[in-house]
Amino acid sequence: MNTKITPQHHSKPAYIYIRQSTLAQVRHHQESTERQYALRDKALALGWPDTSIRILDRDLGQSGAQMTGREDFKTLVADVSMGQVGAVFALEVSRLARSNLDWHRLLELCALTQTLVIDADGCYDPGDFNDGLLLGLKGTMAQAELHFLRGRLQGGKLNKAQKGELRFPLPVGLCYDDEGRIVLDPDDEVRGAVQLVFRLFQETGSAYAVVKRFAEDGLRFPKRAYGGAWAGRLIWGRLRHERVLGLIRNPSYAGVYVFGRYQYRQRITPQGEVYKRVQPVPKSDWRVHLPDHHEGYITPEEFERNQARLARNRTNGEGTVLSGAAREGLALLQGMLICGCCGRALTVRYQGNGGIYPLYLCSARRREGLATTDCMSVRSDLLDNAIGEAVLAALRPAELELAVTALNELEKRDHAIMRQWHMRIERAEYEVALAERRYQACDPANRLVAGTLERRWNDAMLRLEAIKTEAAQFQSQKARVATPEQKAQILALARNLPRLWRAPATPAKDRKRMLRLLIRDITVEKLPAARQVVLHVRWQGGTCTDTTVTLPKPVADAMRYPTATVEQVRKLSQHLSDPQIVAHLNQEGLRSPTGKSFTLAMVKWIRFRYGIPATNFMRSDELTVQQLAHRLGISPHVVYYWIERQVVHARKLDGRGPWWITLAPTKEQQLRDWVRTSGHSRGQRSYTQL
Repeated sequence: MNTKITPQHHSKPAYIYIRQSTLAQVRHHQESTERQYALRDKALALGWPDTSIRILDRDLGQSGAQMTGREDFKTLVADVSMGQVGAVFALEVSRLARSNLDWHRLLELCALTQTLVIDADGCYDPGDFNDGLLLGLKGTMAQAELHFLRGRLQGGKLNKAQKGELRFPLPVGLCYDDEGRIVLDPDDEVRGAVQLVFRLFQETGSAYAVVKRFAEDGLRFPKRAYGGAWAGRLIWGRLRHERVLGLIRNPSYAGVYVFGRYQYRQRITPQGEVYKRVQPVPKSDWRVHLPDHHEGYITPEEFERNQARLARNRTNGEGTVLSGAAREGLALLQGMLICGCCGRALTVRYQGNGGIYPLYLCSARRREGLATTDCMSVRSDLLDNAIGEAVLAALRPAELELAVTALNELEKRDHAIMRQWHMRIERAEYEVALAERRYQACDPANRLVAGTLERRWNDAMLRLEAIKTEAAQFQSQKARVATPEQKAQILALARNLPRLWRAPATPAKDRKRMLRLLIRDITVEKLPAARQVVLHVRWQGGTCTDTTVTLPKPVADAMRYPTATVEQVRKLSQHLSDPQIVAHLNQEGLRSPTGKSFTLAMVKWIRFRYGIPATNFMRSDELTVQQLAHRLGISPHVVYYWIERQVVHARKLDGRGPWWITLAPTKEQQLRDWVRTSGHSRGQRSYTQL
């Protein structure tokens, strides 16, 4: 027996650690696993009883490069640290760890707790300097061996990839032929589904729109299974957003062979565990890029345009100024405007009752604390109308050609969708025929098998009928196959494209898509002094044009009376009364700022607001009620009573305004006498006699 093994070690259990790096090694290379399990016999031979031997084999299929995911190794380290292990058995050091960090941590704990390490070469005491030095060297060699193995494997893969011969799982729609070349999938339905995704993305410009269209039309998308019992089989299901992004971002669909699109990055969790995350690699860092390697669904140029469109659709993309696909909002230029002051993108804000009045706003500098006010804020309809007229002017020479092209594209898209339905029906018919042949080939006496096959046959027929019903509903409700008469009507409408553009039935989303086909971006420059906005339009072809939009006056200025009107009222007030001024202004056809006819209240407000005195039409021999009451020393009510009883002669200008009283000297003397005798009852009765 080895002298390093003492009764103290025998009093503690022996741990046998068993590990293989991959499940494939566990399945196909069982000799190494059997050798590791045979360490139990060695432990028995070294004096440990069978009841004191514990086998740790839950880490089979786990890599030894790190501790993450290795639960039995964590258990081993924990028990060693608590002094509960007498010896650790392993076939070789690399079985325990291929990381110096994990290996030396285990050695330090074994040295502190006097735990032995036993492998195929011998028994080691980590507390002994020489044994510790040898174990440390073995751990370093185990880690270096992993590095050499990885380097050789990666070098071989890279060399094969540089020749375009490295095989890896292909995305749906592509497969390998018998000679190992990448070709399009021979299944027509699979190819049609992939082609439809790219066609709809080119039409809508949004991955979400493609998913929505597939869901609305009841279409399915394939997925090929890799590994297991379903290996190589197509699974049809709903198309999801991440699948669309995967198709559009994969250069294999453009006929390009690529290696090194992704790489593993190690991260540390707050608990101190190391894990790996897959991250995309920039195109400039791809290790292999072989264009025109195989047949694709799109061209490399279309692939680059799709990537640029996806980048523009991101609202938080790095370096992206303008972003966003065409959506349903009322603002037609959403995601196309650049502020001429700060170079940021203008956003859309809806305000008013119910938020139905959009405006374009740039508040980037104010949000960042660089300014106290917004760069600009402009009503959206002003800019939308100006750009709409510019687009109509640009399209006018090619209206008919544009209409014919749009109609043909619409029919092609619907034909492609219907073709997917027809191929789906063909697949269902094949499954029905296959189920029928299996049922017919079955022995009728074997009712257990025959009953199962009969149910599968019935289920296949039910699925076929359901698919036919869904296809008929789509064809009757959503298919847009135009008759010759309908084509003639569409072409006739195309001759009046402005009417179609302004029609309320035309969705704003369609207008936005048309704008994005023609215009790349628009820089908005505001001229506050001239109350104008200059739109610097950059068209897709590279041409730049300028459009000037005059801004309306502020509400306060718009409600203010023009200077010419005020001066005319001032001039007329010198010889006309207010009613006469109203009649004169309306006769000349003048209107108020709100477009209404002038009224007496408006003229009075103008005189009050601008301090225009009214003309005095009172004669020199006339008195007001107050003047007469003051002269006679009586109350004004008495004067009004006299006017009502026609004791005195009084008049009003045009039946309006104050009373003006004409008083002869004899009448004035008579009234004075009345006032003196008004305290007597006879005098009071005499008021009514005059």
